[in-house]
Amino acid sequence: ICSKKTIEMNIDHKFIEAEFIDRPNRFLTRVRFDGDIIDSHLPDPGRLNELLIPGARLLLKKEFGKNRKTQFSTQAVYAGDTLVSLNTLVPNRFVSYLLKNHSLKFLQEWKFQKQEVIYGNSRFDFQLSKDDVIMVLEVKSVTLVENEIAKFPDAVTERGRRHVKHLAELATEGLDVMVLFVVQRPDAKCFQPQWERDPQFGNALVEAWQNGLQVRVIKMKMTTNSLHYLGEIPYELNPGNT
Repeated sequence: ICSKKTIEMNIDHKFIEAEFIDRPNRFLTRVRFDGDIIDSHLPDPGRLNELLIPGARLLLKKEFGKNRKTQFSTQAVYAGDTLVSLNTLVPNRFVSYLLKNHSLKFLQEWKFQKQEVIYGNSRFDFQLSKDDVIMVLEVKSVTLVENEIAKFPDAVTERGRRHVKHLAELATEGLDVMVLFVVQRPDAKCFQPQWERDPQFGNALVEAWQNGLQVRVIKMKMTTNSLHYLGEIPYELNPGNT
């Protein structure tokens, strides 16, 4: 369900191209830049094995924080000709932009209230309102695509499982709840849970969905200067159809 009108958010910084060498830990990449090998922070702790392969083209961002251990952060990787965002904060910023501009058709009637809302022991991404009704919205970043099928998670996520279970509990208390999967690349045609890697998350998502959790999936395209909204894609939650 793609909008006829192009919806995009500008990126307000320049990227630097580098070559991936290896990944010493979840939050660090070693890259070749300008003839030197340097460390660059990785803001996505997922597996990313299908994307971070030796020789892959990366886009880095120069960082200026005083207490940083690295001067760069790894923001995106090319999978062939497809640019894939590697910053798990990007979907939240993009969804915030889309919400405030009423660009998501399935949420157009909802008013943006606030971000980072706490219910019990959980922190969720957004709270929306419509008349006297409250909606809690959680955003999940998706980077794994196999055979045009976007899949989440790409690594076991206990936090993600807790989130969807808690959202289902909030639904029983009368709140509207939704999980919004944001596919950070344009080459997906549908979405499924990644049953092979984290069946517990898949089962929790299906159970929450059966108990009132709304599920939506959108995708975006990243360029070197903007993020483009590409609309909704369908999802399939039945493990028998994977």
